[in-house]
Amino acid sequence: MDIIELATALIDEDTDQPRYQFDDEALQELMSSIGEIGLLSPIKVRAVPGGRYKIIYGNRRYKACKMLNRPTIPCIVSTTTDELEIYFEQIAENLTRQGFSPIEEAEAFHKLLNDPKFSSSVKYVSSKLGKPEAYIKNKLELLKFSNAVKKLIVGGTEIRKDKLTEDQLMPLKDLPMEHRDSLALIMARDEMAVTDVKKIAKLFKDKDISDNTKGKLLFKSGYELLETWATFEHNRKEREKAAKQREEEADEPKKPVAKQPAEPIEQIQLLPEQLVSQPQFTTSQPQQPAQPAASLLGYLQPLLASIPAPTPLPQEIVQSLERLTSGETDQLMDGIDALIGNLEKHIAEWRAIRDAAHKYQAL
Repeated sequence: MDIIELATALIDEDTDQPRYQFDDEALQELMSSIGEIGLLSPIKVRAVPGGRYKIIYGNRRYKACKMLNRPTIPCIVSTTTDELEIYFEQIAENLTRQGFSPIEEAEAFHKLLNDPKFSSSVKYVSSKLGKPEAYIKNKLELLKFSNAVKKLIVGGTEIRKDKLTEDQLMPLKDLPMEHRDSLALIMARDEMAVTDVKKIAKLFKDKDISDNTKGKLLFKSGYELLETWATFEHNRKEREKAAKQREEEADEPKKPVAKQPAEPIEQIQLLPEQLVSQPQFTTSQPQQPAQPAASLLGYLQPLLASIPAPTPLPQEIVQSLERLTSGETDQLMDGIDALIGNLEKHIAEWRAIRDAAHKYQAL
């Protein structure tokens, strides 16, 4: 493969090539290196109409040489004219170079799959570039995120402030857009580890947590979200433990219990027989006052005094419902059910007494 010197003025950049992000600091270092020892690796170009040449790969080296005002650049002139083959060659070359960003890579794969002049398949791209299909699909997932998030994506695995790695973003990719992008920015700001991002993503995937609550969680920091996840997991495990215990108790065979004679207990009879059945009258015996009524009044009056008059709950108490965790909401519902059940039993018992008293009064 021959290397020839071509005039810098006759060479044009390929605006459609996969790589378009260039680090200024790295470019300055390359300029210094070329200025001291020259250009060690030639760039590759192809001939285009008008006696000019278009770069296939080597844009950074071309930029550095042009900024150094070098009159010529060593080049390899390709005879390939197939656009698809040229684009594959550009991607393959950049994959070996440092600084080819994950987003540039993802956009190149997307172009191969969706541009009408290419229309390749994932399987074909995988075979041409020697990359697993899963690798290509994961890169494409990065394109789901907003531009604000894409600008923060960097290569490698190092966690840095206000930067995002692919590993940090993968747990968030399947979340709804209104949660996904906001969480990604929080993860970048707070430098959250990948394991922590996975936990927080799990919290936002839980169907038992309302969208309204999830929206409010987005105002928390990454560390506060991690604490919320820990509380949620603790409550979930407690519920599972209680459910398992109930199942085990239900599966245990019931042992026959010997009947014991009932011990007399001293209590106030709420529904005396004299009120339930109609009293009998005779002409020879005068009606006697029903003594149990006095004990009913003695029981009813302190009960009435102990029950507060109904007043609306303060608004801030009602609004606090939205801030409850899933476990706290379960506890609240159980308590309300128990309260309503007890009140309904009391109401049914006293309503029976009232009806019996009406019948007794009508006689």
